[in-house]
Amino acid sequence: MHLPRFAHLPLLFAALAAAPAVAQETVLQTENVRLDYAQVLNVEPVYQTLRASRTEQQCEEVPQPKPEPKKEDGVWSRMVNSVKNVFSRDDEEEETAALPEPIRLNCRVVPVEREFRRPIAYDVDYVYKGIKYRSRLAEDPGNRLRIRVSVTPYVAGQPPGSP
Repeated sequence: MHLPRFAHLPLLFAALAAAPAVAQETVLQTENVRLDYAQVLNVEPVYQTLRASRTEQQCEEVPQPKPEPKKEDGVWSRMVNSVKNVFSRDDEEEETAALPEPIRLNCRVVPVEREFRRPIAYDVDYVYKGIKYRSRLAEDPGNRLRIRVSVTPYVAGQPPGSP
């Protein structure tokens, strides 16, 4: 036997009519919530220590040894050279003679360790209605902390903390 095409519609309407009755049995309690401010007593930053290493070039100055004076630099030789310099006007010789001796650098690459700390959170002690609390927050709240206060009635037989 084959049922007509719309024979299942009365069953569907009966199921829909029963659905609100089931939903009415469940009591949804509205949450009693308000926002308030607590006085901050103390803020302690929580630090993360980071380590980094890099390589640097460190150099030490090594002075060149002084050349020994020439044997010909006697009194007569120096006098003749000074007179010769006056007439020749050789500026390059004077400049090179006035320059300090070159300094060699002894360089090497060395690893350098660096350690620094950065705040990652803040442990905040605060008081609300005479009771002290402590929370770890992402930012320093300043002198006042905005808090969320929620009040729900105690129902006997329910474990504490369950809705």
